[in-house]
Amino acid sequence: MKRWRTEGFSRCLLLAAAFALLVGAGCDARAEAPVTGAHRFSAAGLGRVSDYIKNEIVTGKIPGAILLIRQHGKPVYYENFGVRDVTTQFSMSADTIFRLYSMSKPITSVAAMMLVEDGKLALDDPVSKYIPAFADVKVGIDQRAEDGSTTLALQPLKRPITIEDLLRHTSGLTYGFSGDGTVRKLYADENLFNGDWTNAEFAARIVKLPLAEQPGTLWDYGHSTDVLGRVIEVISGKTLYQFEKERLPLGMNETAFHVADPAKRPRIAEPMPDDRAIGPATRVSDPMQPRKWESGGAGMVGTIGDYARFAQMLLNGGSFEGRRYLKPETIALMTKDHIGPETKIARNDRYYPGANSGFGLGFAVHTSVPPNTSWLLGEYRWDGVAGTFFFIDPEDDMFAIFMVQTPSQRGRIQLQLKTLIYQAMGR
Repeated sequence: MKRWRTEGFSRCLLLAAAFALLVGAGCDARAEAPVTGAHRFSAAGLGRVSDYIKNEIVTGKIPGAILLIRQHGKPVYYENFGVRDVTTQFSMSADTIFRLYSMSKPITSVAAMMLVEDGKLALDDPVSKYIPAFADVKVGIDQRAEDGSTTLALQPLKRPITIEDLLRHTSGLTYGFSGDGTVRKLYADENLFNGDWTNAEFAARIVKLPLAEQPGTLWDYGHSTDVLGRVIEVISGKTLYQFEKERLPLGMNETAFHVADPAKRPRIAEPMPDDRAIGPATRVSDPMQPRKWESGGAGMVGTIGDYARFAQMLLNGGSFEGRRYLKPETIALMTKDHIGPETKIARNDRYYPGANSGFGLGFAVHTSVPPNTSWLLGEYRWDGVAGTFFFIDPEDDMFAIFMVQTPSQRGRIQLQLKTLIYQAMGR
C-alpha cells in the first residue's frame, strides 16, 4: 500500500508538471517576505484525496472530476478523474469545459473593484446613480390578517441600495429558492433564471419586484451580482463580457457566457443523467445555447486552467505574469468580513457561507475555526450550484480548485474533499 501511495503521488506530480506547461507558471516575483507558516502536503494525504474522488466515481455519484492544488505558485497536485460525460465516455482532461454558475460572481466582483480603483465607482454609491429605477424600489412585507390570510404591504427604503450591498449580498434582492414569504414566491414565479434578456432588460425586470428586506439588514443570497454586472456595463459603455475580456486579460481564453464553437461540444462536462436539477423548475443549462443574458452572478463557463490563472492573480495580491489588475490593499478589502457583528447585519438559518464564515466583497471568508479542524482564518472561497468550488489560503500560499458537475452531491463532496486536502497538509 505504501508503494502504491508513492507511485500515485509521483503520477500526480507528473500531471501537475504537464498542467503547469499548459496554463503557465502564473507566479509573479514577490517583494514581500517568503511565507513562513506554510504547511506542505504529504504523499499519503494526497493519496487519500485521490482515493476519495475515485470512490465517488466508482459508486456512480459523479461521472468524473478534476482537482488542482497549487502552492508557492506551482501545482503540487493535479489529476483528471473519470469521464466528462457517461454518455460519450470521453475522458476528463484539462480542456474540459464546466458550467461555473456562481463561481462567476468573484470574476464580476473583481471587475467592479477595478472600476472602484479607477475612481469611476464607489462602494457607498447608490445603485440608483447608475440604474435610476432603483430609487423607487419598495420592500415587501407580509401582513397577516385575523382570518389567517396574508397580504403584501410595500414599504419605502430606509436607505438606498449601495454598490457594497450588491457585492456582499445585503441588497434585499433574493433568489427565491427557499423560504415561504410572499416576496420569495414572487421571485420564484418570475422564473428569472430561465429567461433570456440583456443585462439592461434583466435590471428593468427585477427592479419591478419588491425587495425581500431592507438593504443592509440581512445577508440574502440572490441576484445582487447580476445587477452589479449591469452597473459595470453602464459605467464602461461595454457589455459585461467585453469589459472583462479587455480589463482581465489573464489568458482565460475558454471562459465565456456560452460555448460558441460547435466543435467544442464534446469537451463539455455533464452531470449524471438523473442529476440535472438545480431548483424546482430549473435544470442545468446547455452551454452551447447562445444567450443574450450575460449573468454576472451565474452565467459563465470555463476550464480549470482558466480559473487557476484567476485564482493565482488573487493569491498574488492582484498581479499575474508581470501585470497588476488590483492593488494588494483592494484584494485585502475584498477578502475581509463585511457583515461582522459591528454591522448588525443578520444571518438567518439559510446562511449559506456557514457558521464559521463571514462574507467579503464577492467571497465567503473564514472568521472562526470550524470544530475539530485547524483551518485558517482569512481563507476565502466560493462555489457553483453545479458542483465546482475553489478556496484560497493566503497563509499557506496555496489554492485548490475542484471541477465537477453534480448539483445534488456538491455540498457533501465539497466539505469532505476540503477536509481531506487540509489533512494532507497536516491541518
